[in-house]
Amino acid sequence: MTENDAAARTLSIDIGGTGLKMLVLDPAGTALNERQRVETPRPATPGAIIEALRGLIAGQPEFDRVSVGFPGVVHDGVIWTAPNLDTSWRGVSLAKALREITGKPVRVANDADVQGYASIEGSGVEMVLTLGTGLGSALFVDGRLVPNLELGHHPFRKGRTYEDYVGKPAFEEVGKKKWRKRVDRVIAQVEPIWNYRLLHLGGGNAKHLHADELPMNVRLHSNLGGVLGGIALWKG
Repeated sequence: MTENDAAARTLSIDIGGTGLKMLVLDPAGTALNERQRVETPRPATPGAIIEALRGLIAGQPEFDRVSVGFPGVVHDGVIWTAPNLDTSWRGVSLAKALREITGKPVRVANDADVQGYASIEGSGVEMVLTLGTGLGSALFVDGRLVPNLELGHHPFRKGRTYEDYVGKPAFEEVGKKKWRKRVDRVIAQVEPIWNYRLLHLGGGNAKHLHADELPMNVRLHSNLGGVLGGIALWKG
């Protein structure tokens, strides 16, 4: 069986600033097991995370290929940035490391890009923001990805970036109510710039938002999207 076989099973991995998650998907994108999770090692060096992934992989059902969502800029399976993990990630071929562990073909993409594949409708301009340890972002046009959009590190207010403003440390500092207002301000800022048809909000902290308090063109999504979108990396 090849990685492009219509019957291929995909091991989908989501590497986050606070947790490492994975599960196996069937060809239709349906989960074949319960999502497994462990805390992200600290310091979050390549060696520590790869060893933690090795342990999780050993307990997964049979699979034919591997998809990975990574919190940073990724080019051809090689990590360029990892702002919420460790500076030593730059230049590491995560795809190669996981190929050596699994013996399977591997594709790696930015984690917000993967979340987006699980969330978008595929029509017009759609933006994805993931609210977790940091702020991930992705942009799609008619279902096609504009890769490695790093909106989170762009200046936003009073010398702070978007990520500084609504990332996990900000959530813990100001509390849920004020944090929600900050998310509202972020939405109000990005909408007239990108003019998206839909904005999709995911990530671990999206659960603290209420759909009925958001604009009509904003959708909330489960954090499971970080792994459920993995199968899309093998399409096209």
